Order: sequence, then C-alpha cells, then structure tokens
Amino acid sequence: MQKETAKLLILAGLILLAAGAIGYRYGDRLDWIGRLPGDIRVEREGFRFHFPITTMLLFSLLTNLLWQLTRRFL
Repeated sequence: MQKETAKLLILAGLILLAAGAIGYRYGDRLDWIGRLPGDIRVEREGFRFHFPITTMLLFSLLTNLLWQLTRRFL
C-alpha cells in the first residue's frame, strides 16, 4: 500500500471517529437531521417512505468543503 493511500484511510477513520463521537455526545440535539425542509416523507397505513434529499445535499456540500480544505492544507 502506498503512503498516500494509507494517509487517506487514516484521515477517513479519524473523520468517522469524530462524527461518531459528536453523534454520541450531542445526538439528542441533532434530531433535526433528516427533517429539514425539502426532505420527502410519505406515511400511509402500512407504508412509510423517507428520502432526506435536503439533508444529503447539505452533508455533501459540507463533506466537499472539508475535503477541499484538507487537500489545500495537507
């Protein structure tokens, strides 16, 4: 394995660890995630569908921003 790949795997692991720690510590305050305006929810008798499109776009934007900052400074 090349050093570059190993560094990326370590970075990904640290990011996942930080996200897990934040979710564990502040999970009760983050209940708005998945319930943003634009998230699609359909609930009927015997059927439930949830498609958090706004939440996914927000996380994608934040992830892309973090990735660009990481690449610029490392």
